[in-house]
Amino acid sequence: MTSEAMKTHQAAAAIPQFTSKDYSSFFLAGALCCTITHGAMTPVDVVKTRIQIDPAYKKLNMLTGTRYVIATEGPRALLTGFGPTAVGYLIQGGAKFAGYEYWKKKAVESVGGPEAAVKYRTAIYLGSASIAEFFADILLTPLEATRIRLVSDRTYATGLVTGFTRIAREGGMRELYAGFLPILCKQIPYAIGQFTVNELCHEIVFRSISEETRRTLSSTSKFTIQLGSGIIAGFAAAILSQPADTLLSQINKGHGPKGSMPHRLAVLAREAGFRGLFAGLGPRMIMTAGLVSGQFLLYGAIKEALGAPPGVEIHKETSAVV
Repeated sequence: MTSEAMKTHQAAAAIPQFTSKDYSSFFLAGALCCTITHGAMTPVDVVKTRIQIDPAYKKLNMLTGTRYVIATEGPRALLTGFGPTAVGYLIQGGAKFAGYEYWKKKAVESVGGPEAAVKYRTAIYLGSASIAEFFADILLTPLEATRIRLVSDRTYATGLVTGFTRIAREGGMRELYAGFLPILCKQIPYAIGQFTVNELCHEIVFRSISEETRRTLSSTSKFTIQLGSGIIAGFAAAILSQPADTLLSQINKGHGPKGSMPHRLAVLAREAGFRGLFAGLGPRMIMTAGLVSGQFLLYGAIKEALGAPPGVEIHKETSAVV
């Protein structure tokens, strides 16, 4: 065997070979971590969406907005849209996390293994997150349209099933997927911020400590690193995706002119202006930091409980599999 062939063989051996059972575990872990966190954040999302699209909430913040909802509609209003949120992110979360594991592994294989992948790690993170999110959003879009319609119009329907069937009956697939482009514009930057920034934060930490220290990290230290990385990644995800999140709420509310989706988005963006596009960013940053950090913590814990194998790590300081 030549030296080149030996290197290729060693690179291939360093990449784990995931089975369908492994991917099922990744999917289940991603599904549970996303539906739990998004479901728990439903009250925050209700207030955030109202601030974005309801003139009565324009000058309110997270705290005063919550009080206003309770005062005018009662506490149960804070759980509006819980059904489509839980179901939508159950499906989307599984597809996103399992997809990220799959596409990252494929990218590492395509460049010759973990050693070679270190050079292209940022591009691999960006590409894997984007592709995984694209396919996950095909599943999410109809349920997200239902959620936003329920939150923005309190008389539209009584819940997930009635809301979904009314949209399907009155507008068909066109209406269910009216928000697909803005969802992509929102969720792909969100996924990029979530996965790429989380990976880079871990890399910064690991490069600052020795290999021996890393191997002997306590559970508390690992938790702290995961939590801190997740919070920073959550802030990045919120900022990158905020303009599209605002436009998505407007589209699903039925605002904007007739015409193609790019035209409608352009008109709504001009009408909103920079300030309007970032309305509700503060509450959303808080919400997203909790979502992303919680998801990574739960994802790791659920994977471990299921006996799922670790993913491929391509941080600069090491090419080991973790």
